[in-house]
This record gives sequence, C-alpha cells and structure tokens, in this order.
Amino acid sequence: MIVPLLDLKPQYQALKAELDAAMLEVAASQAFILGPAVRALESEIAAYCGAKHGIGLSSGTDALLIALMAFDLGPGDEVVTSPYTFFATGGTVARVGARPVFLDIDPVTFNLRAELVEQFLEKDCERRADRVYNRRTGGRVRAIMPVHLYGQCADMDAFGKLAKRFGLSLIEDAAQAIGSECPGGRRAAGIGDVGCLSFFPTKNLGAFGDAGMVVTNDDALAAKLRILRVHGGEPKYYHSVIGGNFRIDEIQAAVLRVKFRHLEDWHRSRQRNAAYYDRAFAQAGTAAQVVTPTARPGYRHIYNQYVIRVPDRDRLRAYLGEQGVGTEIYYPVPLHMQKCFAYLGYRPEDCTESTRAAGETLALPIYPELAEAQLQHVVDTVASFYGKR
Repeated sequence: MIVPLLDLKPQYQALKAELDAAMLEVAASQAFILGPAVRALESEIAAYCGAKHGIGLSSGTDALLIALMAFDLGPGDEVVTSPYTFFATGGTVARVGARPVFLDIDPVTFNLRAELVEQFLEKDCERRADRVYNRRTGGRVRAIMPVHLYGQCADMDAFGKLAKRFGLSLIEDAAQAIGSECPGGRRAAGIGDVGCLSFFPTKNLGAFGDAGMVVTNDDALAAKLRILRVHGGEPKYYHSVIGGNFRIDEIQAAVLRVKFRHLEDWHRSRQRNAAYYDRAFAQAGTAAQVVTPTARPGYRHIYNQYVIRVPDRDRLRAYLGEQGVGTEIYYPVPLHMQKCFAYLGYRPEDCTESTRAAGETLALPIYPELAEAQLQHVVDTVASFYGKR
C-alpha cells in the first residue's frame, strides 16, 4: 500500500469544474492584478480570522516580511521568536536588518514558551523610558513573533499580556494555522497586532503556487501594508516609503476563493484522521516509543501536520519509506543552529527542547482524502518497526 505524505490530486479532481471555471473567468476578464477576486478573498479571509482587514500577498514569507517592514523594524532592533519553525520566521527578521532572539519551545506543543519570553524580558532586558533593551547585545526589543506550529495556536493570552506590558508589537506567524483557535474561539492571525498567513500548496488552504495574506484590526496599519505591497507607492508612482512587489495574483485569489468554501470540511477531516491515529497508536501498544500530538484543552488544532516524537527517528523514516509511507522532518536543524545565524553565537544547549525536537520528530500523512486503511497501514508499519506487530 502506498501512502504519500501529501496527494493534492484528489482535491483538485473533486473541485476541477469550479476551479477551472474560476481561472477561465480571470482569463476572460484580463484583470490579473489586484482585481475583484483579490478584494473578495481579502474580505472573506479577514472575516474568517476575526479581523477587519486582509491584504493579499505573494507568499507567506512576504507576509512576514511586510509585517516587519510595517513596524519599521531594522538595524538595532530585535524580535523574540522561536527557533523551531520554518526558516522564513527568522530569515525575514534578518532580511530587514533586525536581530532574531531565539528562545526555546514547549516540548508538548512545540510552540514558543511564554514563560521563557517573560524571563528574558524581565531578567535579560532593561527599560529605558518606554523602550526595552537587551542587556547582552544592546539591541532594542521591538516585537514578539510567536509561531502557531503545525496548526495549534501558541499561548496568545500570555504573549498579548507581555506585549502590552513591555510595549512590544505582536506579530503572529500563522502560516500553518488558518482556522486554529485559542480559548474563547479567537482565530489565529486575528489576535495580535497583525497575523501572517501562507497559502503554499501544502497548507490546509493551498493555492496553485505561492500566495499569502496579512490580516489586522488596525486601520492605519492596514493602509500602510497596502502601500508597502505596491513598492510603497501612494498614489501610483509617488513613493514616500520603500516597499516591494508583494501582490497576490488574481488567479491565485480566484483559486483560493473556490477552495475556501471547503476549508472547514477539510479541517474536520484532518481532525478525524488525527483522532484515528491517536486511537490506533494507543491500541498498537506503542506508547513507550511513539508520542502522539497533544491538542491543548480549549484550543482548536487544525493539524496542518501530524507530528510524532520517536526514538531512532531516521531509521524509522527510512523503514516507512521502504513500506510506501511518505514522511517529512519538520525541522532537522533549528534556526539557532543554522549556519547563516552563526553570527548570533547560539549553542545547541541554548534551546535544548528545539534541538531535541529536531532529532526526534516525524510528520505522518494527515491530508483529508486519506482512507482508514491507509491510516491503519501507517500505524501498523510504525508498530512493526518497534516490534509490536
């Protein structure tokens, strides 16, 4: 039996008529740049996230980048974030000239630990008037950027309180988390000052290529973001600031609008598949070897990934591949140990849990169209590797 990590073809076949019609409509209109599909998608996604404004962008990476630009972050500034995440989180901070401050993760949720952020701000920083400075580097701490990893929200209550207490901007990296919720039904991306979404094809809501969005409830910030995405020109050809070409394509917006109508069904299917895995692994007697994901009480996990912790991870992955099961390692090298960030001076033990997770975690197939037989095959194959079947 073959169980790929992800197979997008069934989704396309089910929606082919709608998707093809939407793309042909754009072609017939010849309105390719910031047209009606973009405006409609922005309104729909913003409302879904509980925000007033949506600004469609060229990728999730550019969503992070433009958010940092909107807060005028640059040399001498610092952003507190997680090292256990996709490269864009830290990479965009460095691209604007700021310095990422990597603090460790919670070993259960894999999200940035709010307690460590609080300790850093209280013990390693000092206040000067209304500003916060890192005692070790001399940099001014300007923002907290938590990541809602794998589809489960970070502790936004705690981060919100810290941001308010220390006068920091709160930027949500919600690239993997559209539709995930904190207690009280508050949706990812709509909680902080600005939320950043990715519509990369592998996401729960995926485009036919790169696409992204930022959402915010701040009117002035939204206006600035819209200007920044068109080279900083307002009106056209008049530039008071330097932006970039960060626009979402009209065709991608049309595709996403078709898919968006099915997003809640896909979330439920992923949750159903995750529940099946949870039960099947428990029944397989692998508790001593396989640690399955934990969905925190009161939170809504939308399972962009189903990530297990296992001993001898690399050998297990090779074995699964031999048995036709696709997997992926998210992420084999935490950001604080990436070569390009060597100048920051981190050691593996500075973020112990991130280093440990990088060596133990493995993502299993979780996409909505999986059959129970395929899910069971994955569990049986993992169990057989550990001698349980």
